[in-house]
Parts: sequence; structure tokens; C-alpha cells
Amino acid sequence: MTEHNDAGDGVGEELARARKALGFTVPDVAQQLKFSARQIEALEQGRFAELPTGTFGRGMVRAYARLLKLDPEPLVQRVAGRTATPDNAAAVASVRRPIPITDSSRSTNLIYAALSVAILAVIGVVVFEWQRERSGAARMTFVPAAAQAPLQTTQAPAPASPAPQQVAAATPSQLPAPAAEQAAQPEKAAPAPQAASLQAVAPAPKAGTRRILIKFERESWVEIRGRDGKILTSELNQGGTEKVVDGNPPFTLIIGNAHHVKLSYDERPIDLVPHVKVEVARFTLD
Repeated sequence: MTEHNDAGDGVGEELARARKALGFTVPDVAQQLKFSARQIEALEQGRFAELPTGTFGRGMVRAYARLLKLDPEPLVQRVAGRTATPDNAAAVASVRRPIPITDSSRSTNLIYAALSVAILAVIGVVVFEWQRERSGAARMTFVPAAAQAPLQTTQAPAPASPAPQQVAAATPSQLPAPAAEQAAQPEKAAPAPQAASLQAVAPAPKAGTRRILIKFERESWVEIRGRDGKILTSELNQGGTEKVVDGNPPFTLIIGNAHHVKLSYDERPIDLVPHVKVEVARFTLD
């Protein structure tokens, strides 16, 4: 055998002769070996450059020889040089080579990272505030009620009117000059008494109920719920007005603009400052 044959030439022709001797066609071999007919033709014609290299190429020759009842090892040895394994070290080195990153790409990535962190921070603050507002009602402070005292109002006695005889006797002719001049002048209207508090003029609360008096220095929104959760009042109140609410405790209160509101519970003043958060007071009167 020549050096040219040692290099692998002649293997394809030998396989082709054995195939024809057994009466197999190229499609028959391709179907049996699960290879394409083009690969079988390339192998028989010695076009090893069109075949897989390395172990796969040698395995193809071995399988073809076994199908044709030939000894595969001599044939595999003859085509070993043609199906050598490629240099994998170069491929691995190319994969490990770092990907070049330009300064502009690095700056863009830093900007995106900073924006992502800022957005996450804003979302975190919003969620925290929402959770705090949601749980605010559960953390309301309970203020014990003072002992209920009966509502008492005192009214000054009206001045007694002078008797008719005394008025008739005090005529201008009998009075001194200054007194006569005063009597001749028309009487001036007496100043009207100040309006009484709503708590003083409102009827006494029913037995077992408590009374809340609220004075508004400025416009304020108030919501009060009783023991059963029913809303006793929920409205916007103008500055300079008062409101009286009677009901069964505990009371749940929400007062807006609380720094400008005065509240008393059964005639006992309640300090709203410890319960105020962002101008809104939330608390419970027990």
C-alpha cells in the first residue's frame, strides 16, 4: 500500500465495493446508520473535509464498516489523520477572552443602575407610608373618660323692675338737674348677653352616654364613631363654631387641622397634641 493510501485514501472505495457486493444502495446505508445520503457519498469518495472531525468522524467509519461486515479498526486507523480532533485550546482561549467594554457603555450601565436604585427607593417610601397610615387606626391611644358629672347651668336672676308708684314719683321736676337731664334722654339699649356654650344649652345626655364638646378655632373636618362603629358625625366645621356629640363609648375620633381644635370629654379638656400626626389627630375615647 502506498503512502497516499496510508493517509486515508482507498477507505471510501473499499466501503463502496463492500456495499455494492451486498446489494445496498446509498439511501439504504443512510437509513440504517441514520446519516444523510450526502455524508455517505462524501465518505465513499474520500471527501473527508465535508465530514465531522474527531471522534464523530471515526465513529461514522466504524459504524459503516460494521454494517458491511468488515473489520472496522484497520479502516479507522487509515482515516485517523483525516478526522483529527481540532485544537480545542484555541477555542477555549477565544471563549475566555474578555469582551471589550467601552467607556460609554460603562457610563450608560451606571446611569441605569442609579435610576433603578432611585425608583426602588421611592417605591419603598410609598409602601412604608401606606402601611403606616393603614395601621394608624390600630395604634390609636385610648383616653379614659372622667366620671360623668350632671350638667348644671346657673342663670342670674333678673333685676326687679321698679314699682309703678316709685316711677311716677320720680318726675323731672323733683329730681336734681343732672338727674332730670338723664331722665329726659331716651334710654340706651343694654348690651346683649354673650351666647351660651352649646353644651350649656343642649339637653343633658341620656343615662349611660357620654358627651363630647368640640370648639373649632379654624375650619376642621371631624369624624366620630360610637361603640357599634356607627358614624355619629362626619362633616366639615367652620371656624368659630362648636359641636356637641352624645353617644356610647368607646368613641373613635379623626380630627383634621387638630392644632386649632379644642375638645372636652364630659367637661374634662383633652390634649390633642400627643395624638396629632401631619395635622390630623387619631385617637379613641374610652
